[in-house]
Amino acid sequence: MPNLILIRHGESQWNLENRFTGWVDVPLSPKGEQEAKSAGEKLKSYKFEKAFTSKLQRANNTLKYILQASGQENIPTEFDEALNERHYGALQGLNKAETAVKYGDEQVKIWRRSYDIPPPADKTELNPEGKSESLKDTAARTLPYWEKNIFPEIKNGKNIIVAAHGNSLRSIVMHLDKLTKEQVLELNIPTGAPLLYVFDGNGTILEKKYL
Repeated sequence: MPNLILIRHGESQWNLENRFTGWVDVPLSPKGEQEAKSAGEKLKSYKFEKAFTSKLQRANNTLKYILQASGQENIPTEFDEALNERHYGALQGLNKAETAVKYGDEQVKIWRRSYDIPPPADKTELNPEGKSESLKDTAARTLPYWEKNIFPEIKNGKNIIVAAHGNSLRSIVMHLDKLTKEQVLELNIPTGAPLLYVFDGNGTILEKKYL
C-alpha cells in the first residue's frame, strides 16, 4: 500500500516575524530547521521513492533536512513552482497583526483562509507585477500538477513525500478530503508536521493521520 507524506515547511523567518510571505523566498528560522530535522526522525521508518517540492528555499531545505535525517538524501526529486505558496499580492512582507488592525480581523481571515477571494493585487516593492492569488487560483496550478505528476506515482505503488506550503497543501488536502469551500476556511496545516495518507492499489484513501 503506497504512502503519501505531505509536509508544510518548517517555521520560516517570516512566520517567526508574523509576516505574509507568499512567493518571497525567505529562509527557515532556526526553529524551522529543527522542525524539519525532527520530522525526518519521525519518518525514518518510511522509505520514499520520489520527492516533490516547490521552487522556494523554505520548502526545499525542509525536504533536505528530512531526507538527511531519515537517510534518504539520494531519492529523485522534482522542483516545481506549481507547488509554491499562494501569492499574497500587496500583503507580502506586511505584519499580519498590523494588517488586521488596518483592515479588520474578519477581512484578513477571509484573505488568508477563503477559497476564492484573493488579497489586494496592488503593485509594491515585493509585488512589482501586481500579482495576487486566492486558494482557488493556487489550486488551479497545484491540482493539475498533482494529477499529472504526483498521483500517478502513488497509483503505481510508490511511496511519495511532498514538501510544500500552507496553501498549496491546503488545495491538495481539500481535493483529497473532498472539503467544501466553507470547510476549507477552517483548514490549517501546521509547520513541520508530517501528514500521512495511505492508499490502496486503486488510489483510494485508506487512512489519514498526522505523525
